[in-house]
Amino acid sequence: MRFFWTFFWTFLLVQMVTYVVSSMIGVSYDFKTGSILGVALTILIFVVSSIIPAGPAEKESLH
Repeated sequence: MRFFWTFFWTFLLVQMVTYVVSSMIGVSYDFKTGSILGVALTILIFVVSSIIPAGPAEKESLH
């Protein structure tokens, strides 16, 4: 379920950013570009989250 929600929110936020940026630079909004970027960013999020360790490494104290 976390994969679905990650994809959903990433896709939605990338579409909004694509719309705003295209409006700011004066070009037409392209849904296909936002979709490709949304899928690519979702894959990047999954790859980065699998590389980063789950938590801090606890060091044993010397006391």
